[in-house]
Amino acid sequence: MRRRALLAAPAVLAAASALRTPAAAQGNRAVCYNCPPEWADWASALRAIRDRLGIIMPHDNKNSGQTLAALIAEKAKPVADVAYFGGNFGPRAVEAGVLAPYFPKLIEEVPEGMKDPQGYWFAIHSGTLGLFVNTEALGRNVPVPSGWQDLLDPRYRGKVGYLNPVSAAVGQVGLFAVNLALGGSYDDFSPGIRFFAQLKANNPIIPTQTAYARVVSGEIPILFDYDFNAMRAQFTDRAPCRFVLPKEGTISFPYIMGLVANGPNPENGKRVLDFTLSDEGQRIWANAYLRPARPNVALPAEVAARFLPASEYARAKPVDIARMVATQDAAVARYRAEVGA
Repeated sequence: MRRRALLAAPAVLAAASALRTPAAAQGNRAVCYNCPPEWADWASALRAIRDRLGIIMPHDNKNSGQTLAALIAEKAKPVADVAYFGGNFGPRAVEAGVLAPYFPKLIEEVPEGMKDPQGYWFAIHSGTLGLFVNTEALGRNVPVPSGWQDLLDPRYRGKVGYLNPVSAAVGQVGLFAVNLALGGSYDDFSPGIRFFAQLKANNPIIPTQTAYARVVSGEIPILFDYDFNAMRAQFTDRAPCRFVLPKEGTISFPYIMGLVANGPNPENGKRVLDFTLSDEGQRIWANAYLRPARPNVALPAEVAARFLPASEYARAKPVDIARMVATQDAAVARYRAEVGA
């Protein structure tokens, strides 16, 4: 009925057309690949984008690999406008030619290493790799470890878990985190490989997929994992868990977004990307225990208190995504050959 009324009133239509923004000219949609409501509080982000921007953002439950595969398959006629990935997929997406450069508002506040210099992708939040510890499951006489090297002590035999770097992305992040913290580099994996070979003698638990529930239940007392999982266990599930940022240091791993090349609603896509770095957008991620990409964004006191102090996070360095992607196959090959699959 509204469409017929507009067709019957050309003067009104012309006036509305003159006031129309580029985003409105595209309709009120912006399709996102890999923005599942149950992860990172995308549910709140999708509602805020609808309420603040008037943009409805259909989503799906693709993972990063499926997202990249779909963008490549649809390259001639894209369906999505924006996409969300684990950070190591950024360079792959650029190489595949499925992203377009765009520098969103406030991008200058995102640290180097957390964004592509040419504007093809940027972090919206990050996770810091450390020790997700169930303090009760450790046992009465076993202290909470303070660093990577502590885990080689026989008192932690059978109590340490990490996801397999051969098959799990977080396992690969753990391999790089330990290696860099213990003096290695993106070209020299010897310190990390030596650590995991020594840890093998301590009978570690090595799952092939997410092990969150196994830590909360106490089956795995210590897991190499992200801060956001440990904080979710502590503050949401009220489990006897805490996050330890290893004293030797670690890395922060970004979760990124980019504008899809030749997407159907580019102006809406750009507005969505602007929102992800806005104060409101950054606070949404923090509510889900993900550290905002803009380090100086003001958070409510009760939210900020869930994170470790800034002095602790100073030991966490942003991973160099381009170098990680370039060398991760070699790192995994050495792990497989010298530690075992």
